[in-house]
Amino acid sequence: MPRFSLRSFTPAIVCAGLVVGMITTTGAALPHAASTSSSPASARAEAVSAPLAEIASQGRSALLDARAAIDEARQVTVDIRTSGLDIGASSTVVNTAPLGEVVEKLEALDVTPALLVPSLTAEASTATQTVREQAAMLRGRLDAAVAKKAEEEAAAKAAAEAAAAAAAQAAAEAAAAQAAAEAEAAAAAKAAEEQSSSSSSSSSSGGSSAPSVDVNVDPASAQGIGRSMAASSYGWGDDQFACLLSLWNRESGWRVNAANSSGAYGIPQALPGSKMASAGADWQTNPATQIAWGLGYIAGRYGSPCSAWDHSESNGWY
Repeated sequence: MPRFSLRSFTPAIVCAGLVVGMITTTGAALPHAASTSSSPASARAEAVSAPLAEIASQGRSALLDARAAIDEARQVTVDIRTSGLDIGASSTVVNTAPLGEVVEKLEALDVTPALLVPSLTAEASTATQTVREQAAMLRGRLDAAVAKKAEEEAAAKAAAEAAAAAAAQAAAEAAAAQAAAEAEAAAAAKAAEEQSSSSSSSSSSGGSSAPSVDVNVDPASAQGIGRSMAASSYGWGDDQFACLLSLWNRESGWRVNAANSSGAYGIPQALPGSKMASAGADWQTNPATQIAWGLGYIAGRYGSPCSAWDHSESNGWY
């Protein structure tokens, strides 16, 4: 078949030449009102019966659309690689090779016989649609992966903020509790000091003083109280009590009124002794009050008597 340049001849001359070429090479007759032929040759003749300018325009439009589809496919591949996300696809590359071959043919449109242009245009449209469908599938998977990552990051941020808020609240509550305990202990110490001063004043003026409590409690009795309270209040058995026995034997010999030059006082040797006022106003004389405070101190700071004893063994104090 002879080849013609769409730029070299006028549409009428080229059209005439194409028709003559078709008749020569395919044996197709010119279409007329009475013809009902549906042979391939007749279909090709009808395809080129449109004005050559329209055929060329359709080819150029298909070429531009194909190039755009290839660019879209390449862009989605770049976006996936840049994101670093797993989109759950076996391949993140669109196969644009078949469409690229059609594009090369359409790029030679000006020297392509008009009879072949409609076929190339249809082939380009089909390949373009295939590429766009694959690119759209990958784009959808990428968008879903991005959205999932954003949700996970938002959830992690919310969890971190909630944890920080809870920690801040716990710290504030602990500080408030400590301040309240210190204020209570200070008030108890002041009251005890005033009471002691009042008793001394009454005694020096010859008045009768309030009966005092015997602080010479038998250490063995105090130990019995300690064993009972350790078991009932904290669930500590004989193994833990053995550590507690050793600890307070070293500290005070389990004497209620054991005093140290540093200001430590009582069975647990609280420093200062007035700290035990948080367990009861009779902290100076009542072994149960002193033991209750001492067990609470050990539980809060060391967790158990044996841990407190280990610390005392290593450091000489607890």
